[in-house]
Amino acid sequence: MAIDYGRRAIGVAVADELGITVRPLTTIRCQRMNRQQVLERIAQLVAENETGTLVVGLPLRADGTRGEAALRVEKFIGELQVLLTIPVVACNEFLSSREADEILRASGADFKTRRARSDEYAATVILRDYLDAHSISSGVDHSADLPHD
Repeated sequence: MAIDYGRRAIGVAVADELGITVRPLTTIRCQRMNRQQVLERIAQLVAENETGTLVVGLPLRADGTRGEAALRVEKFIGELQVLLTIPVVACNEFLSSREADEILRASGADFKTRRARSDEYAATVILRDYLDAHSISSGVDHSADLPHD
């Protein structure tokens, strides 16, 4: 499972058991939730989807350095690590939101749909990139795996 963390919305994506296919799952809207409720919702999704590893997109700058947003995400990762019993790992999410928007545009999604689903599609890009980076030895390629609905 992967998440694209944001203060207003958190996109969530999942992979199949073998880590071959990835798909968007949901977007957690944070406006009406406190921090603990957000963490508990993620824990619930982890349990429901029998997640073995939680990948969290880390928004590094173009030069690879950490800015304020990356520091916020690292703090969030620390909170998740305390709550969950599975590994919580960071994965560079550079340009994932842009790629998610391109995928949604290519699928013919209108502006409202793109705005509503962009976070979960960004999580899908993050998860695909993580799986690609960790499946080199298996020869699995996830580059054509993103849904186009």
